[in-house]
Amino acid sequence: MKQHLHISAFFDEPEFVQNLVERLAYRRNELGYGNQAMPKGLKAIETSSTETYVSGTMAIETNDGEHINMPFITSFLFTCIKGKSEPYQLIWSSSLS
Repeated sequence: MKQHLHISAFFDEPEFVQNLVERLAYRRNELGYGNQAMPKGLKAIETSSTETYVSGTMAIETNDGEHINMPFITSFLFTCIKGKSEPYQLIWSSSLS
């Protein structure tokens, strides 16, 4: 029998992570890559990334109602992109553990 798991994660300080990503997304020093001429059909973008440690709790729930709460501390990588006439947008985040 297949067992399904419901997994969720909760950050200890979500305001800190939000502030960090917002500062990354609204940085002011663009290098100009987003303005480069590109072949037809392609689009130049600026990228900006940062790595930070976050802590929280991972909650796992099984079909039979068992709950497991596991604390974690891990490094996350956040990446934002920006097109020629667009604001920076969070496009990707990933745990590095």
